[in-house]
Amino acid sequence: MKQTLRRTASVSALAAAFVLALAGPAAAHVTVNPGTATQGGYTKVTFRVPNESDTASTTKLEINLPADAPVGSVSLKPVAGWTAKAEKSKLATPIKVHDSEITEAVSKITWTAGAGAEIKPGTFQEFDVSLGPLPQADQMVFKALQTYSDGNIVRWIDEPATDGTEPEAPAPVLKLTAAAPEGAPTASAEAETVTADAAGEEDSGSGNALGIAGLVAGIAGLVLGLLAYRKASQSSTPSAP
Repeated sequence: MKQTLRRTASVSALAAAFVLALAGPAAAHVTVNPGTATQGGYTKVTFRVPNESDTASTTKLEINLPADAPVGSVSLKPVAGWTAKAEKSKLATPIKVHDSEITEAVSKITWTAGAGAEIKPGTFQEFDVSLGPLPQADQMVFKALQTYSDGNIVRWIDEPATDGTEPEAPAPVLKLTAAAPEGAPTASAEAETVTADAAGEEDSGSGNALGIAGLVAGIAGLVLGLLAYRKASQSSTPSAP
């Protein structure tokens, strides 16, 4: 019985280790946060880069912006110990930004670590980018290349699968949603309206209750007054001989 239990425990431990081994790399890919933004607007995104190697450090990150969904303005936030370079490419179709026509846009951003600033095993680094105006598209796929100090390059370039399953080396994806029509109430405005209506109903209910209470008190006072008057009248009337 003990041998059977030991074997069962060993098999369970191996199975758990196997599952974790498979799940580990998939959960540690390069990501973009937040994962959603509004079409036509500006946003700040953060590329989060975890180090997957146990022996090497990440020394370089390359982010490729989609050629079919260009943005006119790209700004990079400095990262201590890293140098950043933005490369531009000619656009097949010019885009307009603030009434100005732009014929080229940033197509690739490369961050390179200086000595001592590498992403070491068991750590991660974040790289902030300001983008806009965002294109009228459903999503932006940022294909990323992660270079390690041992020369290994991990290519996070797989686009989202149509069946919803996660690919082996998924690229960071920013989902884009349509902007709300002009004049349409926002969620916060609707919430404020609902709160105001509820408050109005509460005040109305309180006013009605106070009015009814006042009416009852008035009737009670009138009844008491009539009774007192009747009693006084009876007391002042002389008794017959």
